[in-house]
Amino acid sequence: MPFLMIRNDITKVAADAIVNPANRNLLQGSGTSRAIYQAAGEQELTAACEAIGRCDLGRAVCTPAFGLSAKYVFHAVCPAWHGGGFGEAEQLAGAYHSALELAAEYHCESVAFPLLSSGNYGYPKEQAFRIAVDTITQYVMEHDLTVYLVLYDRDSLAVSRKLFASVEEYIDDHYVAQNDESYGFGRRRRELSERRRLLEEDAAVPMLGAVPAPAAAPRTARSLESLMDNLGESFTTRLLRLIDERGLKDSTVYKQSNISRQHFSKIQCNRDYNPKKKTVLAFAVGLHLSEDETIDLLKSAGYAFSDGSKRDWIVRYCLEHKIYNINQVNTLLFEYDQEQLGA
Repeated sequence: MPFLMIRNDITKVAADAIVNPANRNLLQGSGTSRAIYQAAGEQELTAACEAIGRCDLGRAVCTPAFGLSAKYVFHAVCPAWHGGGFGEAEQLAGAYHSALELAAEYHCESVAFPLLSSGNYGYPKEQAFRIAVDTITQYVMEHDLTVYLVLYDRDSLAVSRKLFASVEEYIDDHYVAQNDESYGFGRRRRELSERRRLLEEDAAVPMLGAVPAPAAAPRTARSLESLMDNLGESFTTRLLRLIDERGLKDSTVYKQSNISRQHFSKIQCNRDYNPKKKTVLAFAVGLHLSEDETIDLLKSAGYAFSDGSKRDWIVRYCLEHKIYNINQVNTLLFEYDQEQLGA
């Protein structure tokens, strides 16, 4: 764990290994493959692949990364699309799994994949995306590995049009109403603010013969100790209590939340841990919290939902509609160019 989608040039991703979409003869291809060869050094990478010779479909082999910032290049032999009736799905899943196994074999902490088979191999992008997400998710649930899926466009995202339209409408009803001046709300807010200011000015002018209100009693300053006595439950305490109340294993929760084991251990060992907001929201999804429960968890960490945050409205939509699959939530966030949860 964790698993994140990013938009980037895969040759520039900071990972221990990057995956090259390869053919059986391990020859340089076009598109992503060509970019990887050029960044690594064509002569060196070609010579390393020639020394290996061939690789079976749905398998992967390892070479040094040479001029890349990564340590290794995993060459995953991907299937071409022939209509879906020739074992393409199993072969594509096998290519991902074989590369992930290489990451474990070479003690990698992170690996970056392009969307395999979706370019010149002709695999339908939405189907290729689902296979990538399903295979990677299943693997990282059992292994401590950070995996990046590097995407160039939104066409590959397997977000149903119905769900996307529903989220779009929800955001329009909430986020846009709060923030978009073009909808006229900004002008109306300014008008209301001006009216409120004038009313306050009128109220400040004393009426003839009016009896002045008695002065408010001065507030007694409280000691720091008394204020500290009112501290609520800390984030760590509340999080661990929620896990216990639901009878869940720690590992189940942090995996469902897209949080690494190391990160969870830091939280668990520090009762005064100050998490990032995206971490709190990730646990809200992983714990299947309601919106009210999430508000309380955010409060324990010193946060609140923001009406001006598109990410917050997307998360609130997911909580309201009981969408608790962290990858589906992150896919929606990625669709809207928002920071993903977890990690």
